[in-house]
Amino acid sequence: MKGLLLVAGKEIREGMRNRWVVAATLLLAALALTLAFLGAAPAGRVGAGALEVVVVSLSSLSIFLLPLIALLISHDAIVGEMERGTMLLLLSYPLTRWQVVVGKFLGHVVILGVATLVGYGAAAVALAVAGEAIAADSWRAFALMIGSTVLLGAAFVALGTFVSAMVEARGTAAGIAVGLWLLSVLIWDMALLGMLVADQGQTIGAAMLDALLLLNPADAYRLFNLAGLPNVGQLSGMGGIAEGSGLSAPVLLGALGAWVLVPLAGAVAVFARREL
Repeated sequence: MKGLLLVAGKEIREGMRNRWVVAATLLLAALALTLAFLGAAPAGRVGAGALEVVVVSLSSLSIFLLPLIALLISHDAIVGEMERGTMLLLLSYPLTRWQVVVGKFLGHVVILGVATLVGYGAAAVALAVAGEAIAADSWRAFALMIGSTVLLGAAFVALGTFVSAMVEARGTAAGIAVGLWLLSVLIWDMALLGMLVADQGQTIGAAMLDALLLLNPADAYRLFNLAGLPNVGQLSGMGGIAEGSGLSAPVLLGALGAWVLVPLAGAVAVFARREL
């Protein structure tokens, strides 16, 4: 455990000194504040609180931005160390290979979690300071959104780490990372929509649709947040999908958790067999 924490601490210290990580945190804060005050204006007219509108806006933003940030942070976690020649030095310490992989994963998730909490938390604090009336349910939805956003980021950090453990070059890892991002946030849903239109309800039933949604962590995250509250579901247009879906909040969170554990276990298994 000590070795695991040492590796994670090393990644956190390096990440906090990285200007790119600082820039990502500032970008999240700027976008969150912009969406908070632009979205707060119409909140009363649609029967929702200002923070509920922010939950919808930030959830939609997270689906596109957080996976990309997570993959950019993690895609060279293993292969980058190997190309720089520092992996052998790292393994010369009393560390096992699984501790290196899991330690790097934990460090990257902490970095992403801090950036998310600081960036998105700024929006909630700003609304509270501005005197907006915020109900307890809205705070709960916001807290769940923050937690699930970190979980979404962790899923893509795990995917990036898995890719990094498999490939031989950083450029290859970067290309696959971009491909995974495009597949998850754009191509998957477009292909699914095309299948549904072509099928006309003949083959793809509710159960199969639920399974296809769970095969994409971005969709599991979207359903969990954008259909979590009645007002949020109405604002996001996801209410009808949520009513027709058999996926409960625990199932969606479980799917996100599986998207963290399975790629991480794969990264550990691949790196354990890899020649240095």
